[in-house]
Amino acid sequence: MKRFINVLVLCLAVITTGAQDIPALEQLKADPRKAYGTDYPYCFEETPLSKTPSGYKPFYISHYGRHGSRYYWNNMLYRELDSLLSKAHTLGRLTAEGEAFRTKFMAAKDELATGVSELSDLGWEQHQRIARAMYNNFTDVFKKGGHVFAISSLTGRCVLSMASFCEELTQCNPKIEIREQSARKTLDGVVPTDRQNPLRRSYPKSTPRFEKNRQQFIYTDSLRETVVRRVFTSTEGLPGNMNHIGSNLINLYTSLPSIGHDGMMAGIISDDEIAKRWEGENLGSYAWVFGPRYDMIPVLRDIIKKADDVINGQSERLADLRFGHDTCLGPLTVLMGINGADRDPEDPYEVKNCYQNWQTGKASNLQLIFYRSKKKGQSVLVKCLLNGHEATLPLPSELYPYYKWEDFKKIYTERCDIQ
Repeated sequence: MKRFINVLVLCLAVITTGAQDIPALEQLKADPRKAYGTDYPYCFEETPLSKTPSGYKPFYISHYGRHGSRYYWNNMLYRELDSLLSKAHTLGRLTAEGEAFRTKFMAAKDELATGVSELSDLGWEQHQRIARAMYNNFTDVFKKGGHVFAISSLTGRCVLSMASFCEELTQCNPKIEIREQSARKTLDGVVPTDRQNPLRRSYPKSTPRFEKNRQQFIYTDSLRETVVRRVFTSTEGLPGNMNHIGSNLINLYTSLPSIGHDGMMAGIISDDEIAKRWEGENLGSYAWVFGPRYDMIPVLRDIIKKADDVINGQSERLADLRFGHDTCLGPLTVLMGINGADRDPEDPYEVKNCYQNWQTGKASNLQLIFYRSKKKGQSVLVKCLLNGHEATLPLPSELYPYYKWEDFKKIYTERCDIQ
């Protein structure tokens, strides 16, 4: 719990407007850790939601969540740093700050090595809190109990994220019955690109338009060199070049809050330094999620079909929950155009205004809330939440943040029918 509180202390801002209404660089000033991008640990903000339209009540939720905070995704980072720091220590090539860092790293080495890619305590707690917030925000969906279906990637950290979320929902109301599944036959609805997906197929890829104007973006990044010089008096005779060593150090730094080791690199790198390079890093992130956006068509089709079944009375589910990866959630936000993520600007300086890579940080999530009117003949409405904030969709609306289901279904079905 202490680890969890330490991260939450950094997220104290209470906002009264949607996150998309605050310019990206202003958000960074308020919370420089957002510059961690996909390493950003989920931040719980007190975010008021719009009043439900008169006569309507929520009755169904469709969700996609990334796994919670984890240890670094592969063991090469820890192994390379172990070898590097050990040799530098033997050769006397570490600064005073570097020696202090090495001592802390070595003390945590066994934990890091055994934890590679696995969900951390914070990751478990994040999904508990997100589930409870969902229940409290939309109690009408869950208060009578009923059936929920949850599917997950085959990866352990996603399975455990699902377990944490679902366990908390049933703690909120024991009448909720949840069927959890992590299987190849459900991969199309959560990680369609998985090589084990029996329905896996290829979709068109594309390059964002800003790439042809990337040279217009002035980007000078000396942080890798700066960080290396703070750790080593010299890199002569050490494995790896300056850029690779610097990248490893930065990657370790941004991963530490997710595993409760925030102070390991004190005096070597700061959040403000990470924030200064964010806009350039975000360009690469946008290209990374924009290109494969059509790969998420099966997920969007799954969302539409399962919602349609509930709306038409063919399913009695209260919610459909999906637990996967940033490699899916990021492209899905672009495919759906959430908060303008599909705008595809030509100007590289405009990219930050339609996409911010922290939106697919640890435990990031998309929730579609469905509302039904007591009056017959009224349209079913849909509201989109991205990380707890009301989000825009590229649909007509006279009652934002609420959209008509028929518009949602029509426009997104057309987006899915590209081949």
